[in-house]
Amino acid sequence: MNARELEIIRNEPLYLIDGSSFIFRAYHALPPLTNPDGVPVNAVLGFTNMLTKLLNDHQAHNVAVIFDAARENYRNEIYADYKANRSETPEDLIPQFPLIREAVQAFNLPCIELEGYEADDLIATYAKQASEAGQEVIIVSSDKDLMQLINDKVSMFDAMKNKTIGRDEVIEKFGLGPEFVIDIQALAGDSVDNVPGVPGIGVKTAAQLLEEFGDLETLLENAHTIKQNKRRENLIEFAEEARLSKKLVRLEDEVPVPLPLDELHINSPDPEKLLEFLTEQGFKSTISRIQNQLGLHAEGRSALLDNANANDNADEEAEYICIEDLETLKKWCDEAKQAGIVAVDTETTSLTPSEADLIGVSMSIHSGKAAYIPLGHKQKNVEMGLDLGGKNEEGESSKKYNQIPLEKALEVLKPMLEDESILKIAHNMKYDAQIFMQHDINVSPIDDTMLLSYVVDGTKHGHGLDALSEEFLGHTNISFKEIAGTGKNQKTFDEISIDQAIDYAAEDADMTRRLHSLFKPRIAQEKMASLYEDIERPLVNVLANMEFKGIKIDPLILKEMSNSFEKQLNELEEAIHKEAGTTFNVGSPKQLGEVLFGQMGLEGGKKSKSGTYSTAQNVLEPLAEQGHEIVQDVLEWRGLAKLKSTYTDALPNQINPKTGRVHTSFSMTTTNTGRLSSSDPNLQNIPIRTENGKKIRTAFIAEDGYKLVSMDYSQVELRLVAEMAGVETLKQAFLNDQDIHALTASHVFDTPLDQVSSDLRRKAKAINFGIIYGISGYGLAKQIGGDAGEANRYIKDYLARFPELDKFMEDQKEFARKHGYVKTLYGRHCVVNGIKDKNFSIRSFAERQAINAPIQGTAADIMKKAMIEVHKTIEDQDLPVKMLLQIHDELIFEIKEDDVERCVSLLKDVMENVCKLSIPLSVDAGIGDNWAQAH
Repeated sequence: MNARELEIIRNEPLYLIDGSSFIFRAYHALPPLTNPDGVPVNAVLGFTNMLTKLLNDHQAHNVAVIFDAARENYRNEIYADYKANRSETPEDLIPQFPLIREAVQAFNLPCIELEGYEADDLIATYAKQASEAGQEVIIVSSDKDLMQLINDKVSMFDAMKNKTIGRDEVIEKFGLGPEFVIDIQALAGDSVDNVPGVPGIGVKTAAQLLEEFGDLETLLENAHTIKQNKRRENLIEFAEEARLSKKLVRLEDEVPVPLPLDELHINSPDPEKLLEFLTEQGFKSTISRIQNQLGLHAEGRSALLDNANANDNADEEAEYICIEDLETLKKWCDEAKQAGIVAVDTETTSLTPSEADLIGVSMSIHSGKAAYIPLGHKQKNVEMGLDLGGKNEEGESSKKYNQIPLEKALEVLKPMLEDESILKIAHNMKYDAQIFMQHDINVSPIDDTMLLSYVVDGTKHGHGLDALSEEFLGHTNISFKEIAGTGKNQKTFDEISIDQAIDYAAEDADMTRRLHSLFKPRIAQEKMASLYEDIERPLVNVLANMEFKGIKIDPLILKEMSNSFEKQLNELEEAIHKEAGTTFNVGSPKQLGEVLFGQMGLEGGKKSKSGTYSTAQNVLEPLAEQGHEIVQDVLEWRGLAKLKSTYTDALPNQINPKTGRVHTSFSMTTTNTGRLSSSDPNLQNIPIRTENGKKIRTAFIAEDGYKLVSMDYSQVELRLVAEMAGVETLKQAFLNDQDIHALTASHVFDTPLDQVSSDLRRKAKAINFGIIYGISGYGLAKQIGGDAGEANRYIKDYLARFPELDKFMEDQKEFARKHGYVKTLYGRHCVVNGIKDKNFSIRSFAERQAINAPIQGTAADIMKKAMIEVHKTIEDQDLPVKMLLQIHDELIFEIKEDDVERCVSLLKDVMENVCKLSIPLSVDAGIGDNWAQAH
């Protein structure tokens, strides 16, 4: 950089980034994420995105990132308890601190810290030096402690809220200007930093007092003149605490800085070093964006000093419009036809599709350009004589927008949404598809950015649109609460002004379109195309149809069960009180702990940091096994209470009044193994083998003239163990349709097959399934009785009899150590965190996960393939069948009574032949008037 360029840069603002503030905001902004070595990196990624965004948005030339060197500094010498109240640093954040400093160095930015001082002191010193030299200073932070530095040359910038903080904002927060901030904080104190202050005086009162007396010392000297007794007494009694507090909150602006002011400017990043760092952390999708934004391919100086690529910057001025007439809507649909692609999003009144009304649709064909079509907003205050373009009393635009009648808009949208030549993209298309289904529109073909993210990155991060926009586009989306509020006063979307809805809704479509261009190429590059194209994408329509149909429930059966459960709970409660010799709230963990461990003196009581005894399941179960009746009754009470609240009480309220059915939601992106999860209501947690679980299933009934049919894969995971590990003995047993548990008992317990007792078979069954989950000797002993040593011998003998399985297990663990994930037969990556952890418990859990995940994940993939093929068969042959639920290895159908046998035979054949393994899949079918009978 020559002297002229340096002089130009010196005339630009100096950006002082509060690195510590960035770290914690980044850490809390993104869900857990690990790099290929298993090290947590969510804060590193968030920090990198925030830094890139700041540099790019502000075209900053003079920058320094400033960190705290350590928790303790010279203030602890003044006051030993300074910051003593602060909670411990999260364990998974600690290893990220050096990586974040490495990130700053990779960007070739000044990275500054100084032992004995806080980052705020360094910032204060640099701000003073620069402002006295006539340079503008922008402190990138929202920390209130730094507001004392604001003057005509120094301002602050809150990067998360994209908001500048100047004198007016300080007055708004503290009641007085920046010159009073130190004295206000000295009086009010700070519980977070353990600054004592004066009891009973808050920020508002402090400002009033200082406005009257001028400064802290004058106030303290004249405290005896204050009329309010308590306030006067506290100011006199705690005067020295106030003076001490002032020393603690005042920032030191004469620090011996490690780097001179002249060196706080951007140097060109070394592309190789920066890209190597990003690659090592596994930030694959960040690389191309940073290459474009930072101009890393350019010769010479970094393009940080030039204009970044506006086309790839999600925070460039986007063009979002409102479509108010059919002619404009037709033009957009024609443009989508020409482009062959469009991102769509629906705005509705509910997150539950079956209860939602359609309020608007947004579209984006090209990045940076999107439109919103309002269809059902309640426009308030627009007929009250307000000027168009003005603001109403709520601060919203008073412009009245034209809304196209819903049915007329859908007449135009339907051909485009159903056109096979136009790819429709959505984020969580399953939801949008159901909204359009309500209006007889079947969206096809589709892509789903949420699923694309899930396929290429598994559960390494969250897959919500806001999280992905932040992570991969460096863009903070408008949150729903920003436009709708929170709590009981939160608006539904039809109550939101169209003016606010335009940017919110159009942004969602725009970000979806941008993310699609990032994620879609990756599935081919990372060899995940088959998983996405053949399994995940086709399943969207299948699940949308299942959720849309729902399942019928008899509320009278549930009401009778609730009454019965209530009676049983009362009886159990009476028994518990009698056994305890006192009455107490059984549902209160605190009271229960005091009774069991405090009053009754049962062994195993452990107090938490709060001083209460733990009554968690793993604490109580050993006591129940030892024969303590009160604990057995408590566990039974808990289980029954949960069933009552979760199912018999709640399910009747979840029956949709329009359909008379319950519509659960199946999440496709929640689990690490690809299994679906059920919510609102969760139907996967109804106990399978208990009598109460069976009773609850009797409430799930077939429509008149139909039967419910359960079709359940038999021992699918054991079959997959034999297949994937190549265990020839087990494979042959399945081919011969032998009793696999009896065979295992014969091998492990060295007993002739025809002499295997029911008890040995039970133990062998526990071993068979336990091996899949990497069970320990202790865990197996708990299941089958006996001691851990004996159980360990059983496991050892089992693996000796089936050496292929032992090798498979070790191979999976080694693969996970090397790659950070394991794979299913269909190529799905199941992330394994912590397999290199020094903590034995964490490492052991990860090793068990490495063994089980490919088996469970392959079973999940097979189930998904079966659902797709079954759905296709039903449609192609126009069968009188509705597929309603998927629960673990089971599918639930509603089939017309006269066609049950024919359809069951047909669907069983489809499910058993959905994939070609060397051993057969087997499906058990059950038929009944309710789910319990069918199961």
